[in-house]
Amino acid sequence: MSNNYQAEKTITAIFQNEKQVDTVINRLLDRDVPQDHLSVMGRDFQSQTRISGFVTKKDVILGGLRSGAIFGSLFGSILSLLTGVGVLFIPFVGSVVAAGPLSSLLLGAATGAIAGGAGGGLASVLSTWGMPEDKATLYETRLKAGEFIVMAEVPDNRSGEYILLMESAGGQEIHVTDATLPHPCPGRCESPEDLAIEVKAHLSEDAQKTFIERYNAVFDETNDEMKAEQAAWETIKEVYTEDENGVWTKEEKKAALV
Repeated sequence: MSNNYQAEKTITAIFQNEKQVDTVINRLLDRDVPQDHLSVMGRDFQSQTRISGFVTKKDVILGGLRSGAIFGSLFGSILSLLTGVGVLFIPFVGSVVAAGPLSSLLLGAATGAIAGGAGGGLASVLSTWGMPEDKATLYETRLKAGEFIVMAEVPDNRSGEYILLMESAGGQEIHVTDATLPHPCPGRCESPEDLAIEVKAHLSEDAQKTFIERYNAVFDETNDEMKAEQAAWETIKEVYTEDENGVWTKEEKKAALV
């Protein structure tokens, strides 16, 4: 997270094409929104093969995936400016590329941290985060149709300015959420208190410790929050079982794996 920048709200908008996305991202950067407070998601693939896991930003920028998915020009330019680029399969939408804090929200859903897994699709994830269900459903529909979602985390006292900026760049269906997107930890996790509530609420005390240990090990090696979070959730799924309340809790049948 950027120092001296207090993001308090998230502005979300739909953009119809890559040129508009390029324009709005560059304008937001020029108006002092840090790159790690901007998110973009698009379904810009020729192949709808299910992709498991994530690829690195370098892989994205160089273009192409082993599955045969081909990225448009957007993913060789704008995404090079943003953080946490990843590839996910979202039910009812298909394979998408996501960058910025939004990728952490989607990763949490895909690993069972939000909305009981991603079975409910993007609309379920966004509505669980705090967006009205009708708006979340509309965003899912527009994304599936090939359009793009852009999110900007901004200070409350400048939200009006940024709304106008996004409108002037072609943004549609603009919505403001009175919250920022979840980050697993502010960099390195020093204690369970550092965990985002969206993560902590789905882990038992033992699972929190396991998550933090694995997260920190990967973060120290890569300095990449997304990779660290992905590795931490993979470990949780190997060692713990999710109960009926969506909390990952150790059971005897998995205790031997610890």
